[in-house]
Amino acid sequence: MTESDSKFEEGRYLYCVVNVDDDAADFSETGIDGGSVSVLVRDGMGAVVQPCESPFDSDDLGRVREWLLTHQSVVDAAGQAFGTPLPFRFDTILKGDDDAVLEWLADQSETLETHLAELTGHWEYRVGVAWDEDRVQDELEADDAELAELRAKVEEANEGTAFLLKKQYDNRLRDLRRARQEELTARLREGLDPLVSEFEVLDSSRGILDSDSSDEVVQVAFLAHEKREGEIGELLDDVAADPGIEIRFTGPWPPYSFAPELDA
Repeated sequence: MTESDSKFEEGRYLYCVVNVDDDAADFSETGIDGGSVSVLVRDGMGAVVQPCESPFDSDDLGRVREWLLTHQSVVDAAGQAFGTPLPFRFDTILKGDDDAVLEWLADQSETLETHLAELTGHWEYRVGVAWDEDRVQDELEADDAELAELRAKVEEANEGTAFLLKKQYDNRLRDLRRARQEELTARLREGLDPLVSEFEVLDSSRGILDSDSSDEVVQVAFLAHEKREGEIGELLDDVAADPGIEIRFTGPWPPYSFAPELDA
């Protein structure tokens, strides 16, 4: 893989590798900065590529985000056309022309075939859980005598004392809230365990694939076979039936979080 400051005369930007049973000539997507995307096929495996003359590097964060979204869009389209893809990291570039890519496919054929076989029919899914903050706070006060006592003291104290007591209240509330998040995460993990191949707890402030996740208190990603979607949906419906709980279930996505790391 080229580094961001590498120089080369000709290269191929690599999006993903897919199994190709039929002619891939009909696959046509617009790539980064309007580039032409094609599939180079050797022995039943296809590399989804775009010609390039330099890495995609910019200090403009808006432009970089646009590139990332285009990268994801092309990989998504390849997944729809050919089945579960092996995605490359953004800005993975192989120096050389189409022949160089075909040589790389031949050299890596055993490894690529193994990974593609393992992932066939499997996709990444994500679940975000949001809750009614006011309801949760009321429930925690009802269940925890210490928190309820601190609330009462805050309301009765003078301004100076109330400030200190409020800090104690906020710290206790934070700890109880975190414990409830952990309980909810454990519930999801336990329920999903027999249905998924891999499971990952995400930072609830991070939403790589989702555009609006700021209100989610728990986020998990998992790799599962497409045949399990119905069972997963039923499990999540049970969780969402709890008062004040809202579930956001997205996918299927290419296995961005669970695919092996590929280098060119």
